Amino acid sequence: MSRQYRVIPSPVAEPVRRTDAGPWTIELLPASAYEARYVATQWSIGFAFDSQRGTHAIGSDRLRPFAAMPNGLAFVPAGCDVFSASDAGGEYLLLKRNDGGSLTGDRAYNNLIDPQAIRLVQRMRNALLRASVNDDWEAWAIGLAERASQPDSALTPSGTSMTRQRLRLLDEYIDAGLDRPMSVQDMANLLGLSEGYFMRAFSQTTGQSPHSYLIDRRVARARALLRNARASVADIAHACGFSSQAHLATTFRQRLGVSPSQLRD
Repeated sequence: MSRQYRVIPSPVAEPVRRTDAGPWTIELLPASAYEARYVATQWSIGFAFDSQRGTHAIGSDRLRPFAAMPNGLAFVPAGCDVFSASDAGGEYLLLKRNDGGSLTGDRAYNNLIDPQAIRLVQRMRNALLRASVNDDWEAWAIGLAERASQPDSALTPSGTSMTRQRLRLLDEYIDAGLDRPMSVQDMANLLGLSEGYFMRAFSQTTGQSPHSYLIDRRVARARALLRNARASVADIAHACGFSSQAHLATTFRQRLGVSPSQLRD
């Protein structure tokens, strides 16, 4: 009989990580419940690493449900009324200028998929998690601002391929089974799609493969559990579907640039 792992999640979220580089401020916000209401005094660029769901009113007085797609790029212009709330939230990177400088664009948007932006934001997150001050922050910030200022060149999620309803069903399925093996075929079967069609539709919608997304979900769960000092890294690894503590550590270094122990400390 296989060993059963029971890990009690910690209610303590990771801290907000922030750096200032020249005229830029970059923040990495942890996955946690939030509610925000404000009028944007300057434009901002956001990037959702995870699926997020809640309610919002962006530049409108009408409250609507929202579903932020993983790897989705967002833009809020100056002067825009913003309300957003989520019971769970998701990891989010926020980029602003702290000198009042502007960015081309006066239309709010979200859920845009841009492969170059994804690569830039992943570098930023890894550097913030390492608490490094020697990285090329200004170049990364300028690059991300350039990508966000030309949304017509980004890929928009297709409403006929990987719908938000399908992604929500998939998220629930993955979250309920993170402690066990799961194949791309399993995910396709859940949605009633062929494996080939599912892989193409998912990659078009999120900018990554289903397998890569599954690993991201395992890493996100492990990061949350690492906040519980009583749980061993080995138990956390198995509870999140990794074959061993070494497998978890290797994946963390590949995805985040840090080890589980470094992140916990």
